[in-house]
Amino acid sequence: MKKSLVALAAFAVAGVASAQSSVTLFGVLDTAVSGTSNKSQNILGQSVKLSQTTLRTSGMDASRLGFRGTEDLGGGLAASFWLEAAVNSANGSGAQDGGLKFNRRSTVSLSGNFGEVRLGRDYTPTFWNDTAFDPFSTNGVGANLIATANGKNSPGFKQGGFGDNQNYQRASNSVGYFLPSNLGGVYGQLMYSFNGNTSTDPGELTPRSGPNNDADTRKNRYVGGRVGYANGPLDVALSYGQSTIASSYFAGTTTSLDIWNLGASYDFGVVKLFGEYSDNKMKTDGGTYELFTERRSPGAKGWLLGVSAPIGAGLVRASYSAVSYRNTSASIGIDGYFHEEPKANKFAIGYVYNLSKRTALYTTVARISNKNGADLTVGGAGFAATGLNGLGLTPKSSVGYDIGMRHSF
Repeated sequence: MKKSLVALAAFAVAGVASAQSSVTLFGVLDTAVSGTSNKSQNILGQSVKLSQTTLRTSGMDASRLGFRGTEDLGGGLAASFWLEAAVNSANGSGAQDGGLKFNRRSTVSLSGNFGEVRLGRDYTPTFWNDTAFDPFSTNGVGANLIATANGKNSPGFKQGGFGDNQNYQRASNSVGYFLPSNLGGVYGQLMYSFNGNTSTDPGELTPRSGPNNDADTRKNRYVGGRVGYANGPLDVALSYGQSTIASSYFAGTTTSLDIWNLGASYDFGVVKLFGEYSDNKMKTDGGTYELFTERRSPGAKGWLLGVSAPIGAGLVRASYSAVSYRNTSASIGIDGYFHEEPKANKFAIGYVYNLSKRTALYTTVARISNKNGADLTVGGAGFAATGLNGLGLTPKSSVGYDIGMRHSF
């Protein structure tokens, strides 16, 4: 009986596979020895370091496991699926809560001469510029400081009063449209993500929820787009996105985080240059808050300059990036006035040696300097909050390295 069930299951799987024009299993395993040291300091100059050395996943490329497939429908139409899960290659578990979840990408799509319509969970248009125009592709200790500040690797904007942006890197419940690839180098995408929350009609019957009984009914909506031009050595793209990070039905307010960025790269052959500028602003609309928040809306801006240069079978990578905040909670003194704004800068340099097209050895070192209350790190345990004599500490610097191996299949 058991043998019959196994045979039936195998037949069913084979039937599904044969119905596709192509089905591919793919993935990346990337593991590094990673060390970090995060230093904070008090007004007397006394400092405390929190250091850590461990195995770390995704030091060069994101570790993942995925399945993708395409069915030719005829007439130029094709149906496709893509399931991609994050993997922690350092301990063999899924990267999310120890379990394997297809939350890197989970989409079904229909494509043709009109372009592609894609449904599911996918990268947001605004994140694409952060990763595409970073020599380190927002991975490891060398990752773009703009991405760090946006919440990928540290509290970042949460420290600045920006709330929790669930849609920075990816958005669930999304409908996306991609331009066709035959437009002479022009490319682009649009995305709308439903918040998935429940609304009540009449609104007065909306159930009260949360610690402030404010009924957050609009959170997690995202709308954005990206347009670019890639031809030969040049690639340039502009993107904009708005993510609803909080709302209060009873107060009549909606808080959104608006992001726009511009990135470019140019490949001279012997060297490739990268650049990006990003601007972020949080605003609250509606209610009595609207009269007071616009002048002091929290915001941040960041920029990056990067370079990569092939040397034999290897590649040298380097970047300098910076972030500065404005009107954040960290810049408000006990006197109630705004003081010098938090800011941070980062320098990263690394080397990749390609053993083959699929296997590489790499090393990266990076350093972040924090000023005026900024608390960005290259990773690790964060910053100590209290030092000797009970005096409070301010984040100062974060230093780290990765020495690892990446294999793709």
